[in-house]
Amino acid sequence: MDVTLTGKRVLVTGGTQGIGAAIAEAAAKSGAAAVTLVGRDAEKGERVAERLRGHGCEVKVAPGDLAEAETPVRVFEKAVELMGGVDCLVNSAGLSSRASFLDAEPELFDKLFALNTRAGFFLMQQLIRHLKERGDPGAIVNVLSMNAHCGAPELAVYSGTKGAMATLTKNAANAHAADRIRANGIMLGWTDTAGERTMQAETLGKGEGWLEEAEARQPFGRLLKPEDVARLALYLLSDASGLQTGTLVDLEQRVSGAPPANVG
Repeated sequence: MDVTLTGKRVLVTGGTQGIGAAIAEAAAKSGAAAVTLVGRDAEKGERVAERLRGHGCEVKVAPGDLAEAETPVRVFEKAVELMGGVDCLVNSAGLSSRASFLDAEPELFDKLFALNTRAGFFLMQQLIRHLKERGDPGAIVNVLSMNAHCGAPELAVYSGTKGAMATLTKNAANAHAADRIRANGIMLGWTDTAGERTMQAETLGKGEGWLEEAEARQPFGRLLKPEDVARLALYLLSDASGLQTGTLVDLEQRVSGAPPANVG
């Protein structure tokens, strides 16, 4: 089975770092004709793009803050200009700021939903319109979270943003199956990214030893890595996944709904 994106033009949000950059690199390695990276830091984006160009792929950068209402349309139009069209969309940009029912403030609530939900919705809207105008098929992968199933108390707002995107993923898949536009989501478990290292070590004050301790508690002896997510995203974007659409794939080391290990 060949898992490739040969000839495809791919737009990746959050593509300047972490999971998004890993997905963009997997796309570049797999034969994509072009990849456009979206992120707030243009210089960081150019550094990632330069590295990815070493795989023989045309890589562009469309900088912008997706939390701003006008940015999704602007960066999508820029990607079309840079690549001549878009065939695949990966919504990987997001914030995981902590906020529970007891301490959430309207400003943070709005910021999380603006980036994690609204931006992804309008990018999907732009791709769907673009593909329908062309009469071509396409694929969407939304990087979601296991927290969408319920979520930790301190991640109430974040969980809500991902739960909303999970529903929108299925809605898009259902509404546009006849247009041959597939939409799938990755329900992501605990992943070792640069942002998570900063969050755990500094923001939450767990210190530099947190990763070793956390990995020792995992069934497979480690946290997920960005490359794990990239492999699944590549499969879902590729023709190898066939007619798969509207699925939310749990990428986690524990089975949702299973009892805790100490429960008989």
